[in-house]
Amino acid sequence: MSDDVVLRCEGLSRSYGSGATEVRALVDATLEVRAGELVMLRGPSGSGKTTLLNLLGGLDVPSGGVVWLGERQVTGASERDLVELRRREIGYVFQNFALLSALTAAENVELPMRLVGLAADERAARVEELLRIVGLAEHAQQRPDELSGGQQQRLGIARAVANNPRLIIADEPTGQLDSLNAEAMMSLISSLVHERGVAAIVSTHDRRMAAHADRIFEIRDGRLGTRRGRHAGPISAPG
Repeated sequence: MSDDVVLRCEGLSRSYGSGATEVRALVDATLEVRAGELVMLRGPSGSGKTTLLNLLGGLDVPSGGVVWLGERQVTGASERDLVELRRREIGYVFQNFALLSALTAAENVELPMRLVGLAADERAARVEELLRIVGLAEHAQQRPDELSGGQQQRLGIARAVANNPRLIIADEPTGQLDSLNAEAMMSLISSLVHERGVAAIVSTHDRRMAAHADRIFEIRDGRLGTRRGRHAGPISAPG
């Protein structure tokens, strides 16, 4: 793990409604994730995990606080800038896989590269490499509904890292998998993080996944608890 802080947020909050009907989904969250570090966000359903991840990835707007990706401020960025950020620098892994059923496995992985205008020969080479890495080289021409749940999630990871993002955001990536596939999934994410120097923040309610994390944040009722792990140093705002 390097000292390069890829993602940070300070005082991040999100409320819905107002007055007597106000719901505080996230309260004053502060954290950072470095290159080559896997941070785990752990808590029960409804604790605020998805809310926090959506804010960190620019998919939602906070009620208060600031998010940075490197030295770029995500909070307040234009929608055009956010689209480019999400396409080029952030890879998302979803619990429900979010694959396009009309496309083959290879086409699903290729799509993010098409969106950023990567040349055809480079797309082909990268698709082949990524499908090999996630163990789906022999399934390149199959569609998602022809794959098992574990295979679909591995395909989702290949798609998430197609454009060599600096950050992976994974929301309950093992939620629909059995224990064997869940362990394989977290091992794959961990190897991508530690071998390629990608930063990752992963939410889960499964305590068995903790062994893969460099640091763990507990979250309950929208509040981040004590940081645990080998690298839990202080957070400073970019200068």
